[in-house]
Amino acid sequence: MRKSILTTAITTALLGGMAFGVHAQTELQGMYSAEDILDADVFFADGSGEEIGEVDDILFDEEMRITALVIESGSVLGLGGREIVVGTDHFSLETHTESDGDTEHRIMLEATSEEVESFPTYDRDWWEQTKANAQDAWQTTKEGAQSAWQSTREAVNTDE
Repeated sequence: MRKSILTTAITTALLGGMAFGVHAQTELQGMYSAEDILDADVFFADGSGEEIGEVDDILFDEEMRITALVIESGSVLGLGGREIVVGTDHFSLETHTESDGDTEHRIMLEATSEEVESFPTYDRDWWEQTKANAQDAWQTTKEGAQSAWQSTREAVNTDE
């Protein structure tokens, strides 16, 4: 049940904003399954054909927008099999239909080896810090929105 809800939520996120670019070698699908994207192979977009790893998780925010992928790196680049967090500005989705009719998804990473080495490791500390930062940002935004609303209300009441 949990996987079904997560898959539905992620599929909704993919459809809702497609927060990352989609490059299709054939036609666009129009709908993307999180199940198909999970475990998709990840390659450098520089044309080297070097595989980095595979998609282990998809992270999204409160508004169901994809904010990052968690890539299980394997032992490429001396990373020793760590899981890395890759923001939406560093990847795109490449989709094509194979001769047997199956659809293949690949994530193309637009970063150098050095940038990949500097990407954060996906672990409990990273998760807790990121959640705290997001909550703080929301509180700040919420307070700013309330202040703007209050200012507007006071300005309108003054004109009466």
